[in-house]
Amino acid sequence: MAQVSVELPAPEDAVRFGRSLGRVLDAGDLVLLAGPLGAGKTTLARGVAEGMGVSGRVSSPTFVLARVHPAGGSGVSLVHVDAYRLGGDLSQLDDLDLDTDLEHAAVLVEWGEGMAEHLSEDHLVVRLERRDDDVRVATLEPHGSWTARVAGASFAGEPRP
Repeated sequence: MAQVSVELPAPEDAVRFGRSLGRVLDAGDLVLLAGPLGAGKTTLARGVAEGMGVSGRVSSPTFVLARVHPAGGSGVSLVHVDAYRLGGDLSQLDDLDLDTDLEHAAVLVEWGEGMAEHLSEDHLVVRLERRDDDVRVATLEPHGSWTARVAGASFAGEPRP
């Protein structure tokens, strides 16, 4: 698995990076956003939604767990999930029926690492970290078919040394 890391010095860079990722998402794609509180997961999700051209305001769906953003120009809907409150409870995640959503939409799961991977062996983990200098670093960890997609993608930006 070839990982790629991208520095995101400002929130606008995270949105821009998210837009470029959103432009390559199709129905059936699963993306997991991992990282501590304040790392920029929801900011990145806003960019993904913009890149996909979906409608609806993107905010952290912590209290509703999942929001469906209807398809826009791309023809692909986005299901945005926040698994933070699930505390690792796979049964609650299964109750959301995300495997059915994957047939018709791209699914983006914040805090889903360790729970949502079972939905598809083909998934992308975007691990966000916030350094002491406030620069975010996004590390792409591709699985399955995402390995080739990340290796040949321009959305990954310039890898950091």
